[in-house]
Amino acid sequence: MSIAYLNGEFLNLEQATVPVLDRGFLFGDGVYEVIPVYAGKPFRFTSHIKRLHKSLSAILMSFEQPEDTWLEICQGLIERNDFDNASIYLQVTRGSYINRHHDIPELDKPTVMAMISPLPPVQKDWQVADIKCYSVITEEDIRWQRCDIKAITLLANCMLKQKALESGADDTILVRNGEANEATSSNLFIVRDGVMITPPLSEQLLAGVTREFILALAKKHGIRYEERPIPEHELELADEIWLSSSTKEIRPVIKVNGVTIGDGVAGPVWRRMYVYYQQLKEQLYQGEISGEVEL
Repeated sequence: MSIAYLNGEFLNLEQATVPVLDRGFLFGDGVYEVIPVYAGKPFRFTSHIKRLHKSLSAILMSFEQPEDTWLEICQGLIERNDFDNASIYLQVTRGSYINRHHDIPELDKPTVMAMISPLPPVQKDWQVADIKCYSVITEEDIRWQRCDIKAITLLANCMLKQKALESGADDTILVRNGEANEATSSNLFIVRDGVMITPPLSEQLLAGVTREFILALAKKHGIRYEERPIPEHELELADEIWLSSSTKEIRPVIKVNGVTIGDGVAGPVWRRMYVYYQQLKEQLYQGEISGEVEL
């Protein structure tokens, strides 16, 4: 049984409970972050906490803790669970109120919860690693209009993901006004003629920490990229498609709606980016760089 954190206490995950009047439980009134941990060190921690504070501000919550306090919580989870590679889930809700109503009350005691799950060990033969390639479908984006907020209200995402699974695919790329924006829990990249393309940031998609990191890696290594809209029809014309997130890292996609992308295998630009990503993780393991990985 793993050890979790809830409102100042570390306790067994099964003992971590919240009141039924918590607005996160009643309304999905809260936000979250998922932070990867490599070699016992949170990866790109500052960027994740900045995004958490941005999400809190967007839902009209003034609660903001110092970064050091968040780091103490995460390090406490890592130490108590003895995980070398892990994923930390951090959630903040507005807290409990005596009545259930739609007005947003002024509350001074948010509910802060964090839990940790192990990630697979880093493969030492990462340069030839057999990464699972995804098959995806496309669907109209039925989520709300503020997808840039990392909110805990994820029912639509779950429904769209389930539709992919029931069709034999791995995930769903979400389309709004004819443009492909992101998948159910990851950012979207395509490659055409050697150029990486990803949709520009807007209220229609999440500003992924891994997305930002991939763009920084591309810039460092001279890989051309563009931030521009991706029409849905352009997916099937792409040479490569990737999905990115903190736990998926960079995942190649080889089929869209049953149509094979490129040669039906992980493409050469993805392979370059994957190697750069894993090289930095190896440096992290060797203690040569910090978890912030400034590029």
